[in-house]
Amino acid sequence: MKNNDLNSMSADDWDELNFPRPKEQDFDRVVERAVSRRGFLSGVLAFGSGAAVMGTAFLKGTTAHAQQASRFAFTPIPTATDGTVHVPEGYSWQTVVRWGDPLFSEAEGDFDQENGGSVEMSDKVFGENTDGMEMFLIGDRHVIAVNSEYTNRPSNLPQAEEGVPRDADDVLKLQNLQGVTVMELSEGENGWEVVVDSPFNRRITHNTPMRISGPAAGHELIRTAADPTGTESLGTMNNCGAGKTPWGTYLTCEENFNGYFGANGDVAVEGLAAEGRERYGLGADGWGYDYHKWDSRFDAAANPNEPHRAGYVVEIDPADPDSIPVKRTALGRFKHENAAVAVAPDGRVVVYSGDDERGEFLYKWVSRDVYVPGGDTSTLLEEGQLYVAGFEDDQTGRWIPLTPEATGMTAAEIAIFSRIAASRVGATTMDRPEWVAVNPVSAEAYCCLTNNRNRGVETNAGGDWQAVGGPNPREANNYGQIVRWRPADDDHATDTFEWDLYVMAGNPTVHDDAYAGSDNINEGNLFNSPDGMVIDSTGLIWIQTDGNYDNEGDFAGMGNNQMLAGDPATGRIERFLTGPYGCEVTGLCWSADRRTMFVGIQHPGAPFPDGEGMLPRSSVIAIKRDDNALMG
Repeated sequence: MKNNDLNSMSADDWDELNFPRPKEQDFDRVVERAVSRRGFLSGVLAFGSGAAVMGTAFLKGTTAHAQQASRFAFTPIPTATDGTVHVPEGYSWQTVVRWGDPLFSEAEGDFDQENGGSVEMSDKVFGENTDGMEMFLIGDRHVIAVNSEYTNRPSNLPQAEEGVPRDADDVLKLQNLQGVTVMELSEGENGWEVVVDSPFNRRITHNTPMRISGPAAGHELIRTAADPTGTESLGTMNNCGAGKTPWGTYLTCEENFNGYFGANGDVAVEGLAAEGRERYGLGADGWGYDYHKWDSRFDAAANPNEPHRAGYVVEIDPADPDSIPVKRTALGRFKHENAAVAVAPDGRVVVYSGDDERGEFLYKWVSRDVYVPGGDTSTLLEEGQLYVAGFEDDQTGRWIPLTPEATGMTAAEIAIFSRIAASRVGATTMDRPEWVAVNPVSAEAYCCLTNNRNRGVETNAGGDWQAVGGPNPREANNYGQIVRWRPADDDHATDTFEWDLYVMAGNPTVHDDAYAGSDNINEGNLFNSPDGMVIDSTGLIWIQTDGNYDNEGDFAGMGNNQMLAGDPATGRIERFLTGPYGCEVTGLCWSADRRTMFVGIQHPGAPFPDGEGMLPRSSVIAIKRDDNALMG
């Protein structure tokens, strides 16, 4: 649809409208799905109640541990439907930084409600729509890196009709408000604040020079007229979740990059490039950013290879503001949600990442070389093996290597068209695999499967049938679930694992079947669409939601999007925070002393945080206990 944006239509909805999936017509498959689903549910019950490998699975009918002693240092709060943030009694929150707040003194006083800030200062202020974030202690300074996923164009361009860019300056402003903000924070009498003019402060935008590394670097599908070597690029876009390496760099993840590209004519591509345009949802109009009308780099008719240079994990050194970010193509090209890093017992580096689209896949990277503190890290995200997950209904799974032999593609083609490679090896389609979190106190990992209304209904974008079963047990799944897996031998680098479901979101006040959710879901902790997820140093899981907040029908009693805490040992889940109406709660990290929790509030629908009559501004907030005790 022309001139639509993500405020009115999700990325998946746009892709499916412009690239419709074929409907399933095979009756035999329908029967097989029903049998598989019944078998799956009974199998999980047996597996979960035995707790032999992973602990309880917490589907309805198991013996849940919800009455065990709580490890939560807070009293759970109820849902909310208003326009502000709520936290438990004994805790307080403050706004640290909002879209448009200055990073440099030259931008102070620039933001105004009428114009949403100026184009001249748009790359010198905190970006829009905060998402993934990580904290770095550099010497004795707190330096935080924060993603800015996309723009709310009617707010960012309030003088433009429906926020549609009118000229190249409007496009530049939108490009500058997205990407990554690196900034120093300090805590004083007024709480946490941005250190304006800190030498660490930096904006990385859609126009920042990047280096391309890995198997795709230099390939003909990466080369453009502006970069005939295929080794340099401009910008990082639609930066969703994040990650942090043991050597102190920030991993920002490019997700829905396809929406920024359009075409002012026919796009002359063939073979894998043509298949890739369909698979990655590249259309003629994009999402209404209209970049291609004012910046030829985003016109796929003029530059058909330019979209191949987006959709990667980008490594940034927050300690060196002069460093050039690196696009790590070895980790694959898809709609990366986040990048969760673990170190295997032998020192190899493992990076998990989900592809956030209905029916896409879960991936893992394993480095060839080992991480040595203080040693050379240049090959760790460059040389190694990319895998995709295959889940079985018996609650086992394996990581399938994406190799030239298995896929019939070159290493460079696998890096550029990872989705196509994963389809060729028969990977398991997933219910929108979003954030992955690795437990720091136990050899296990978790992935939020946010929702998937197409499960058991349609294929994915590549024509892979989305069968009901395995970790995706519900047809037309609008609630979501969290899958967890334990790698063989407690080694994240191994090829096999066992899995179960930590939680199935649902609504037991409306349903009495699988859509009621798992046994650890009750009237007091209802939620849908788990999205962000971080596990703290004690092993507690912090779950952030980005779902339906109309508080009606199937979603009655769920209120606004929220953040909950979960205990992996007992399965218990309690609500800690509710966000303002219309927002997504996303991004989480802590201060070095663990006494402050930083949380992102994205696209608030209410005039948050400044109140009535003001533009809604995505923000990072700080939460502390009133007694200044540890926050996790």
